[in-house]
Amino acid sequence: MKYVLLLLAILGVAASSLALREHYRTDASPCSINERWDCGIVNHSPYAVLAGVPVAVIGITGYLLLGILSLKRAYRLMLVLALAGLAFSLYLARIEAHVLGVWCIYCVISLGTISLMTLLLSATVVIDVLRPPSA
Repeated sequence: MKYVLLLLAILGVAASSLALREHYRTDASPCSINERWDCGIVNHSPYAVLAGVPVAVIGITGYLLLGILSLKRAYRLMLVLALAGLAFSLYLARIEAHVLGVWCIYCVISLGTISLMTLLLSATVVIDVLRPPSA
């Protein structure tokens, strides 16, 4: 399980890194697909920064931490962090849907990644809790 979670963390770092590149991009965004999908609009909005820190940097940091914890098999701590990350990602998705009216493909990939991590971690922790103690 640790390698699956590590792979997902790497995917999250990659998606967040691409979003960070969009945050600092000054030319046209290559992921400007149509009026509903434009990473440039999302990553240049006021919602792309929290306390002066780009949200993508928070994502990179979070996924790096989750990756390190996966190697240590600290699944319960990972679950707590993944739940916080999922809540934040859902909040940002709500802003994309209802405030900006535009979606970022990198953000959607990150939302899918943290959702899958949370699901896998939930199952892993529940199975661990229900496993009878070894003699």
